[in-house]
Amino acid sequence: MLVDADGVPVSAGWGVPVRWDGRVDGLPSGHTDALVRAVQGREQGVEPDTLVICGAVVTPSLKGRGLAGRTLTALRQTDREAGLGRVIAPVRPTTKARCPVTPVETFMRWRRPDGAALDPWIRTHERLGAEILVAAPESQTMTGTVAEWEGWTGLALPESGAYVIPDGLSLLHVDRDTDEGVYREPNVWMRPC
Repeated sequence: MLVDADGVPVSAGWGVPVRWDGRVDGLPSGHTDALVRAVQGREQGVEPDTLVICGAVVTPSLKGRGLAGRTLTALRQTDREAGLGRVIAPVRPTTKARCPVTPVETFMRWRRPDGAALDPWIRTHERLGAEILVAAPESQTMTGTVAEWEGWTGLALPESGAYVIPDGLSLLHVDRDTDEGVYREPNVWMRPC
């Protein structure tokens, strides 16, 4: 957590330690799998060697002041202090919600004319020296009843099918016959160089 001169929190980040062999095909499938691996590794006494950065949040009124980058840098320092050898992150591309039908594999390659990543959160990671490893098209899976999804999204979901939901990075798939909605959120695996 980063605090201001008065001790008030201005940003926070968190991660979990896992064992990872350094190979792209050995990565967790995403955010949820990283959490499972961390818990199972701890329960089984597996020595972790990698920090998975799971989140970083900046006070909304203070965005654009470099606090996200400072939070990521602090998390990397925590990794070194813990004696872990690597840092990886399933990055949630913040502007992907504007293109929920575009596959994350395509979206993560989009660049601005200056060559920087189109997505600002991917760009922040790259500015700090990170590289894109691979897409995690199903980093997190969230399920609920149709009524729950209607409540969470504020949308009517009258038929089975795919729906664009507020701030969703992909589509919500609703099956009225089984009374279930399933949302699979994509992320992008990144690693500091």
